[in-house]
Amino acid sequence: MRHETESGDQKPHEISIVVPVYQGERTLAALMAEIAPLTSVQVSPAGYPWVVKETLLVFDNGPDDSAAVIRDLTVEHPFVRAVWLSKNSGQHAATLAGMASAGSEWIVTLDEDGQHDPADIPVLLDTALTEQASVVYAKPVNPPPHGWLRNTASVGAKIVLSRLAGGGNASSFQSFRLILGSVARSVAAYSGSGVYLDIAMSWIAGKVSTAPVTLRAEGDRPSGYSARRLFGHFWRMVLTSGTRGLRIVSFLGVLFAVVGIFVAVYILLARLTTSTVPDGWASTIVVVLLGTGAILFSLGVIAEYIGINVNMAMGKPPYLITTDPALGPLGRAHRAVATESLGHVRLPE
Repeated sequence: MRHETESGDQKPHEISIVVPVYQGERTLAALMAEIAPLTSVQVSPAGYPWVVKETLLVFDNGPDDSAAVIRDLTVEHPFVRAVWLSKNSGQHAATLAGMASAGSEWIVTLDEDGQHDPADIPVLLDTALTEQASVVYAKPVNPPPHGWLRNTASVGAKIVLSRLAGGGNASSFQSFRLILGSVARSVAAYSGSGVYLDIAMSWIAGKVSTAPVTLRAEGDRPSGYSARRLFGHFWRMVLTSGTRGLRIVSFLGVLFAVVGIFVAVYILLARLTTSTVPDGWASTIVVVLLGTGAILFSLGVIAEYIGINVNMAMGKPPYLITTDPALGPLGRAHRAVATESLGHVRLPE
């Protein structure tokens, strides 16, 4: 289905960019200068017209003079809007605030430090339209511009989250992402306090995909994440990824109980055949194993009830009513780019 303007040109995909700002004093001006040309209609490599309608700078009360820079940029660039938070709330809360304030049919989130190139936005958009995905994460083709220890820890954390904690697409999580506007605003509306943003999106997003991008250097600004904050970041992902961690307790209880039964049978056979088992040892081991199994299994049952309340507290919805995808931005996708189709697109001057 092709949506066209009154002049016959295909309607461009409108994009809001959300930038959480904590230490952006040195980098924001250059980033806005890169975004400024994108506020005129562009054409993606696959032939889709798109345009940046607004850029929301969400001030997260950082330690530098980002507030003054944001004020100057809102005067200099008409497409820049400021969103002011009352206190430091963290990157994910700032991103949620920006998504709740954005009004376009697509929302792009990127970092303030310059490692995410706004010129890669059409790559994400092409992937979304080609694969009919409501969320597209940037997939770096080069190592992130951090130390090897942090990069290795990040990869390991995502593997653990995907395999053990039920994090789903955790290996793809990136702060550079394209999200269908209706999905982003819904997530911002229902997410409870402390919920990990990408986990919350996985609850309602349809298809999630990735697109290759090259990360740039962060510049000379210091990282806003200490080792303690990075671990807290990972732990919040685990705690908000679901109740699989709670169910592990039940599994351990059953495992201990089964092992206890086998040990009891082995000790009984040893008593009947060789009588080499020390007095009192057998009964102690059996009691410990069976008792531990019973305790852990009971805790697991209790944890299941807690898990139901955890999901409710986090705001996980049982369903989300949306509109017909064919009537939204995903409906303006074409299967192949033919030469004649470009005649319906107004190229940027």
